[in-house]
Amino acid sequence: MSKSDITALLPQQVKLLRFDTPEQLTDALAQHISQSLSEAVKTRGEAAIALSGGRTPLPLFQRLSQSALPWSSIRVTLADDRWLSTDQADSNAGLIQRHLLQHQAKQARFISLWQADKSAYEAEADCAERLASLPTELDMVVLGMGNDGHTASLFPCADELEYALETDAPCAAVTPTSAPHARMTLSAKRLLASRERILHLKGADKLETLQQALLDDDIRIMPIRLFLRQPLTIYWSP
Repeated sequence: MSKSDITALLPQQVKLLRFDTPEQLTDALAQHISQSLSEAVKTRGEAAIALSGGRTPLPLFQRLSQSALPWSSIRVTLADDRWLSTDQADSNAGLIQRHLLQHQAKQARFISLWQADKSAYEAEADCAERLASLPTELDMVVLGMGNDGHTASLFPCADELEYALETDAPCAAVTPTSAPHARMTLSAKRLLASRERILHLKGADKLETLQQALLDDDIRIMPIRLFLRQPLTIYWSP
């Protein structure tokens, strides 16, 4: 799928930025995030960002950890997390702690979705209470996308998808049938309560998934479509 083909399908409010290498993407996205968060702190006295986990954003986390931002005024949370202790490899909170909250970024306040003593379903109210400390609008949400069209943990296969899409609560427990582990996800409304949303993608397969998402509008089959209806900037590299 060529860039020109994808561009022809994009709604007016969606912008695609294509980079030749993942390193170029990381440089550009880290610079943009740094500028946005710095400006938010300067303007409002604080900033808040929700990040996604997985392998793709690890270089971004490492780059941001070295950035001289006003980290003590910045709050960081996750778009979603697997219900795992932070010492397990698939824990997004663990990735944030090991790769972002280091060096300069040690001063950031991290609001975790996971807690040790309850199941994801039992912890929904506690998670919502922690998230209530965030501003009404997040300054930025950085999303990923699976090849089934899920984003955050809004999985098309999950029985809880309808609730996560419709609830006014900030988070929802979800158990996908196509991926391991129960999860906690920010709800669709909480993700959309943000000044800027970015979709961070890597690989030709992601362009193919994006094309498929743009050819129809059924959110429940491909939840990423909800975010393609809103202002969104896509950062992509091979």
